[in-house]
Amino acid sequence: LALSSLSNTLAVNNSGRWWGIINVASSTNLLTDSKNVQLVLDPSLQLLSRKQRKLIRQNPGILHSVSSGLQTAIKECKWQFRNRRWNCPTSQGPNIFGKIVNRGCRETAFIFAITSAGVTHSVARSCSEGSIESCTCDYRRRGPGGPDWHWGGCSDNIDFGRLFGREFVDSSEKGRDLRFLMNLHNNEAGRMTVFSEMRQECKCHGMSGSCTVRTCWMRLPTFRAVGDVLKDRFDGASRVIYGNKGSNRASRVELHHLEPENPAHKPPSPHDLVYFEKSPNFCTYSGKTGTAGTAGRFCNSSSPGLDGCELLCCGRGYRTRTQRVTERCNCTFHWCCHVSCLNCTNTQVLH
Repeated sequence: LALSSLSNTLAVNNSGRWWGIINVASSTNLLTDSKNVQLVLDPSLQLLSRKQRKLIRQNPGILHSVSSGLQTAIKECKWQFRNRRWNCPTSQGPNIFGKIVNRGCRETAFIFAITSAGVTHSVARSCSEGSIESCTCDYRRRGPGGPDWHWGGCSDNIDFGRLFGREFVDSSEKGRDLRFLMNLHNNEAGRMTVFSEMRQECKCHGMSGSCTVRTCWMRLPTFRAVGDVLKDRFDGASRVIYGNKGSNRASRVELHHLEPENPAHKPPSPHDLVYFEKSPNFCTYSGKTGTAGTAGRFCNSSSPGLDGCELLCCGRGYRTRTQRVTERCNCTFHWCCHVSCLNCTNTQVLH
């Protein structure tokens, strides 16, 4: 599932609904979509590795969580880059994100990080919801905590989510080249972001609503918070080269590592996103790089930023049109129980 493989883990039917891939040997893992259609994997496709199929069999119910996590990650990617030249385009082909996943640029780094984070986040949440048979809430935080609160409740199982994500997502990465090291680093950066953004949540106890004592647990961040952090790290991503310690006594993992391209820069931390090549020109269509260009996009004519018409349209100019839009407005709730609204027509100027 590491990214060219990850993008193959789900296929899209003609209506645009995501269809989960499942191993037919595990009847307990059968998924159903909204129309109760069982979704199964054609054994001849072999889209999942042997290790991935084994992990799915060992964790009944987890495939639905992986599918949900990937869907969430794709939506978040599109939202974060909605005003950029590269707006996280996807397709219904076998490679969801297109040729960009085969490159080593910033955008590739973000895709790997956000999808890895999506799987970790979804699995950790599903554990606490009881959707996966092999994990539950994280009950290790119990007992004393502070002067007016104690640990309790149902903490999201981030440790299981990170462990499963590392085993499942990273298992398809092969080789020891720069791309391999970059992909593994960005996968882990996505998981680390989910972990580092965990927050304490509490519930008050006491007579008549007083907060004499609180019970607290650890809660996952919203995925929007994860996306915001990863977007910031995308903007500050580190360009790296392939490093070699030159010692045969070192382990294979220690021997090969990432170094900053500029020796004056600090080595990337585990939270940083890394890349090794310049991003392609996203302005115009290119079959070679798989870029669709920026034609047909909406831009902000008053903005000097990346969403502005000058930058988003790459200096090629833009067209303006006016349209009338009718929307429901001045809605009023009537007891009981219906809402009445007026229809308001506004004029919008689109660029």
